[in-house]
Amino acid sequence: MSWNPAHAPLAAHVDPDAIETVILPRARDLGGFEVRRALPSMQRQMVGPFIFFDQMGPAEFITEGGIDVRPHPHIGLGTVTYLFQGEFEHRDSTGAQQAILPGEVNWMLAGRGVTHSERTQPDVRKTPHSLFGVQTWLALPEDREEVAPAFEHHKEAALPLLEAEGIRARLILGSAHGQTSPVTMQSETFYIDVALQAGASYPLPDNHEDRGIFVAQGAIEVAGEVYEEGRMLIFRPGDQISVKAGPRGARLLSLGGATMEGHRYLWWNFVSSSKDRIEKAKEDWKAAQWGEGLFSLPVGDDQEHIPITPELERMKPKEPKG
Repeated sequence: MSWNPAHAPLAAHVDPDAIETVILPRARDLGGFEVRRALPSMQRQMVGPFIFFDQMGPAEFITEGGIDVRPHPHIGLGTVTYLFQGEFEHRDSTGAQQAILPGEVNWMLAGRGVTHSERTQPDVRKTPHSLFGVQTWLALPEDREEVAPAFEHHKEAALPLLEAEGIRARLILGSAHGQTSPVTMQSETFYIDVALQAGASYPLPDNHEDRGIFVAQGAIEVAGEVYEEGRMLIFRPGDQISVKAGPRGARLLSLGGATMEGHRYLWWNFVSSSKDRIEKAKEDWKAAQWGEGLFSLPVGDDQEHIPITPELERMKPKEPKG
């Protein structure tokens, strides 16, 4: 649909102090496959409900490589996978089996407990292929942490598309710019894939308390400063914010929503407002009594799982700073 972002003048001056935090993600090499983690970080652990943010790749698999993330558990959160390039298959203990393609939304609500795996399909491994995308976790409101696990998948065509001069923005989650994504959310949020042509300006939605931008490709200019790809910018609440693409254009993910009520603890793949709840999930996973406690293994991928190692056992739940 056509889009006129007149509510946020593109020429408006942006105070440099409007940028609260700039995060340079930590890079990890997973055997020829790089992951950059922006959240949680030392500076900020949540933006709205977003408590985990990993950029996957870009990676090129020349031979029969791919990803093989064995079955592992989650509680107290929702996960969303969004790809720019490539594909892989999701399986989980709700019975879902779904290939994820670029521009589609893969949303898994963990609630009281879910298990899933992610693997490159055999037919994709036969030829050279690439992978580039982002995985995020969203913390759940306290009164929704124990909901039943669920799964949704939405094709690219189902997501609202907003277009203006030099801007092509697809709403992945939540509500922004007068549109709402079909994905079922548990709290106020927004998550948008924004492609900008060189020199084009994009106004952040101003009706959400917490707002951030991750520069996935290219560079942007804010208040006279240039921010290259791989940076996450967190903005002060309430200010009108407009960012401008550099000479190569830019691909952004804008994200945020309402600040979570209370504290959240993070341990391995578990998020909860209760340390006791995390300990219970830990013991259930270690017991490996599938179908008798919180967890079952994914249908069709139940021959292995990621165990809790001694190193994990020694970790203490982390309390988010904000």
